[in-house]
Amino acid sequence: MPDHLDRSPACERGTLASPADVAAYLGVPVKTLYQWKYRGTGPAPLKVGRHLRYRWRDVDAWLNRQSPYSLTA
Repeated sequence: MPDHLDRSPACERGTLASPADVAAYLGVPVKTLYQWKYRGTGPAPLKVGRHLRYRWRDVDAWLNRQSPYSLTA
């Protein structure tokens, strides 16, 4: 990969993701992830010690299950 391309944690798909990584990937505030966790509606987090982490495959699976938004009602 050329040096000028983004090497942010969101691009490193083999590792566990922090809430900030997932929020950046989904384009939502971190606070939204915590609300989704509380409501049980978002991607399933893991508890690693006292920290929340996400598996990228779980985030992608959750995203794929979301219904598409239709602009024509």
